[in-house]
Amino acid sequence: MIELENLIIEPSAKTPQIDLNRLTGDLLFCGRSIPENATKLYEPVLNWVADYILEANPTTNLRLDLEYFNTASSMYLAKILKVLSRIKVPEYVLIIHLYIPVEEFNEINEFEDICDTFSPITDIFHDSTTSIGLKLYAKDDRGEIIKTRLVFIESNN
Repeated sequence: MIELENLIIEPSAKTPQIDLNRLTGDLLFCGRSIPENATKLYEPVLNWVADYILEANPTTNLRLDLEYFNTASSMYLAKILKVLSRIKVPEYVLIIHLYIPVEEFNEINEFEDICDTFSPITDIFHDSTTSIGLKLYAKDDRGEIIKTRLVFIESNN
């Protein structure tokens, strides 16, 4: 099997920074995602993730620090999440780190709020083969993280 190399895509005005690190298991999406051609941007990422899950790290950290993304981007992000939820070793963990404005963070008070707010993400994981955690980060107007909360763990072991 060919060694999977890291995938780094530099940001532009319409595309996020994407940094997929095989050795650490850190998968970073940061910035704005409004590409004119989402397939051109995300298809190599989706292929990389499909290869990654064959020999994933015990802990995979998917960091979604996207200030804005369009519908086409959200469809690819959903596909990427679906693939990552299929990591073959049940004892391995996928942690999804979501960065949101502090106002939205403060509005989430109860478990039902969490389920309602993040149902598009959590619905993807009903048939997961690995354990999944969801961690929220509240960001202020300067982009500084001021609060965190671990809000969801699912394990189909």
